[in-house]
Amino acid sequence: MKTTTIVRLTIRNLLIFTAVLCTSYAARAELNVFATVPEWGALAQALGGDQVKVFVATVAQQDPHHIQARPSLIARARNAKLLIATGAELEIGWLPIVQRDSGNRAIQSGQPGFFEAAQYVSLMDIPRSVDRSMGDVHAEGNPHIQSDPRNLLPIARALSARMIELDPAQTAYYNNMLNRFVTDWEARLVQWAVLAQPLQGVRVWAQHDGFPYMNAWLGLKQIGTLEPRPGVEPSIAYLTEVLQRQKTEQARMIIVAAYLSDSPAKWLSEKAGIPAVILPFTVGGSTQAKTLAELYDDTINLLLKALK
Repeated sequence: MKTTTIVRLTIRNLLIFTAVLCTSYAARAELNVFATVPEWGALAQALGGDQVKVFVATVAQQDPHHIQARPSLIARARNAKLLIATGAELEIGWLPIVQRDSGNRAIQSGQPGFFEAAQYVSLMDIPRSVDRSMGDVHAEGNPHIQSDPRNLLPIARALSARMIELDPAQTAYYNNMLNRFVTDWEARLVQWAVLAQPLQGVRVWAQHDGFPYMNAWLGLKQIGTLEPRPGVEPSIAYLTEVLQRQKTEQARMIIVAAYLSDSPAKWLSEKAGIPAVILPFTVGGSTQAKTLAELYDDTINLLLKALK
């Protein structure tokens, strides 16, 4: 065989190998996801499996209202194809800066790569009007929709559809993952409803008004908050007023999100003789809440334990 023929065959084989390698890489290409909070990162992973690469901008111990638009977050956003946010103004103080400075057109508001979970559920506590004197009030309604696991079903369906829109080659895969998630989640909702029966009608205080969806899910009756206004730290004088109300209201416990300082709840707990319950609030909020399902398992278990 002539040298030129050998060279041609070698080049041809190299081109074929390169084409196969590129095709194989494309088949394994991941959908880069930027999630603002742990619950949406966990949901994206559950629906996307090995077809997604998920980055979560915050951890459970951080207040999601007050995050800095750090350069590291902006850098992560530059390569994202899908940005998942809660919406309802939860991330209003930092996410628009991340979007703008990332220079990534795909994840700007109004683009297919921008997904707001709050758009797919009915929001609670929508104020008639908002001004600064009211404290940290969200004009669109309470954004803490993740505290009711029933909300995850419509959000999951919408998020899966968005993944398919952005990555149509994996339509069958995403549909299969969604079906598995929905089947599992519907079964868990039935189990949780049975397990949580003793919580129906139980009267509680909340340190911060972050639980209207959870209260609706479990049938808890929240009689008030330890904050005089949302996001405003209570004074001893105000807590003393709450203590006086407790004498007639007779709440069974105080509920606190894990990302908050529980000092006010501890004060009332000691004075009133009722337990303060630190709830995980999101994935990673406790050592037992490492997954979405464990988040709600642990929430119910902690509340039931407080009743005893």
